[in-house]
Amino acid sequence: MVTLLIIIGIVLLVGVILVGIFNRFVKNKNTVKDAWSNIDVALKRRYDLIPNLVETVKGYASHEKDTLEAVIQARNAAMAVPSDDINKQIQAENQLQKTLRSIFALSEAYPDLKANTNFLQLQDKLNEIEENLERSRRYYNGTVRENNTYGESFPAVLVAGMFNYQHFDYFEAEPDSRENVKVSFD
Repeated sequence: MVTLLIIIGIVLLVGVILVGIFNRFVKNKNTVKDAWSNIDVALKRRYDLIPNLVETVKGYASHEKDTLEAVIQARNAAMAVPSDDINKQIQAENQLQKTLRSIFALSEAYPDLKANTNFLQLQDKLNEIEENLERSRRYYNGTVRENNTYGESFPAVLVAGMFNYQHFDYFEAEPDSRENVKVSFD
């Protein structure tokens, strides 16, 4: 009888531990998705702003067609990624960020564009969105760190597959985005 009670106690203890691990996986995943939704809102605002920015630049730098098309293509590619595929969205956003930097590099080469009120307002709005994105990315990366650390730690790692643990990628800058944008006029 005592042995049976000990076995039942051990089974109950293991069950409670497994329920706790499962609930933590659910909490972490939902926290990461909530953090991503904050980024997603800011990205949508940026997507809406990009066509206006491109149209303004077109008037001053019409022969920079390749640069402007690259920005639009990167925007469209980022918008085409399914919203539930966070890791692919991060890659697409890094590419879009790189092309946006080239537009602002153009403004340095065109003094009239740099002084255009509409361009300055759009640039200020985009800077505001980028600041919001930066804060959201920090929060997102913190939630990803917590999720990934828990999912890769003992004892959770033992049952991660059974509970459909999801590993998320960090939102990091691409190595080439740290370099200065080069603008040349041939």
